[in-house]
Amino acid sequence: MKNFFEGTLCGFLNGFFGSGGGVIAVPVFEKEGCPVQEAHASSVAFIFILSLVTAVFYGFSGTLDFAAAWSFIPWGVAGAITGALFLKKIKAQWLRRLFGAVITAASIRMLLS
Repeated sequence: MKNFFEGTLCGFLNGFFGSGGGVIAVPVFEKEGCPVQEAHASSVAFIFILSLVTAVFYGFSGTLDFAAAWSFIPWGVAGAITGALFLKKIKAQWLRRLFGAVITAASIRMLLS
């Protein structure tokens, strides 16, 4: 029951927006005592499962465009590998700042569009 609210919120955001659970998951994992890099990596594993569930649901409901998704996958895999390699090399303080900057930029873009 301890992680009920955070887990439910991450799942809801992931299902509702198609992403976003990681924004909540990273700070939750940090609060649980994970080092910053481990919190980011653990968040990816958590969101992977949530994304699989969400994709299956979207697929069965007819709202998933497989052709559009597959056109991005090779590039996404390359970016994921690169990001995972860089995660090991960046200091925790800079990782937090970069994460915050990306989230802030995305928020501003969404609010202004």
